[in-house]
Amino acid sequence: MKKETGKTAQEHIHLFVIEKAKNRLLNSSNSISEIGYHLGFAYPQHFSNLFKSKTGLSPSEYRKN
Repeated sequence: MKKETGKTAQEHIHLFVIEKAKNRLLNSSNSISEIGYHLGFAYPQHFSNLFKSKTGLSPSEYRKN
């Protein structure tokens, strides 16, 4: 996959999960923890850390903007 796209499979999965998270953050009233759990994260902090590393914003900052 990396040869074809320049990104690893894990990077593609992370991008897919982040897009789902963005959609849920903007279109639902669920808590950030609930969204993280729904996306398969065992710990909300792992979700928040990944989200911030990929977008530059925390999930709550993204929701506010």
